[in-house]
Amino acid sequence: MSETRDRPHRNFYGRFKGKQLRPAQKTRLDHELAGLSPGAVGWEENPQRRPLDLGALFAGRPVWLEIGFGSGEHLVHQAARNPDVGIIGAEPYINGVAALLGKIQRAGVTNLAVHPGDARDLMDVLPEASIARAFLLYPDPWPKRRHHRRRFVTPEHLGPLARAMAPGAVLRVATDIPDYVRQTLEQVPTAGFEWLAERPRDWREPWDDWLSTRYEQKALREGRVPHYLTFRRLE
Repeated sequence: MSETRDRPHRNFYGRFKGKQLRPAQKTRLDHELAGLSPGAVGWEENPQRRPLDLGALFAGRPVWLEIGFGSGEHLVHQAARNPDVGIIGAEPYINGVAALLGKIQRAGVTNLAVHPGDARDLMDVLPEASIARAFLLYPDPWPKRRHHRRRFVTPEHLGPLARAMAPGAVLRVATDIPDYVRQTLEQVPTAGFEWLAERPRDWREPWDDWLSTRYEQKALREGRVPHYLTFRRLE
């Protein structure tokens, strides 16, 4: 019999659900979400924490990961631009997942998988060195100092992400919070990444394939400056 791992205690501080879903959104969740599953991620369905079979999921294509895709604009944009890549999006906020499903239908992309839950559970079952690119775009800033340990750019999150990323894989981080830039530049290199720049890039010089999301547009309207940081996983 396979050994069952003990489930770690994990506090979750974000939101799982917002305003009431529209009937069409509920229908998509009921009928379309299961078909986009990357495999057995949850502890109830995969207590042995068996690694996902990403080769079968995406027919051997390189695999990218977006952590916290919001309502999915960037995720669908990248899927449409890169049909030769498979992309997994993780997002616990069910309203965002419902919004993504509508975008997938309109765009007609078929190279996406969706984990509607905590990215930490997903990283438990990602095979080692399986991710070729990862995105962390406008993560929750947790601005109060006592909450900084909840940010994604801490060892609790970066260690599992680094394990899942292949040597040479690229990690992109976008944020409009100066202190998040500081913490990212301090913490990400300690997890086995190198920063591929001499200074943070701002909204006037984003990535060549960047799609400005509603989060970025809100930041610009409110006078905050988005920054873009690119890292590479070391050998």
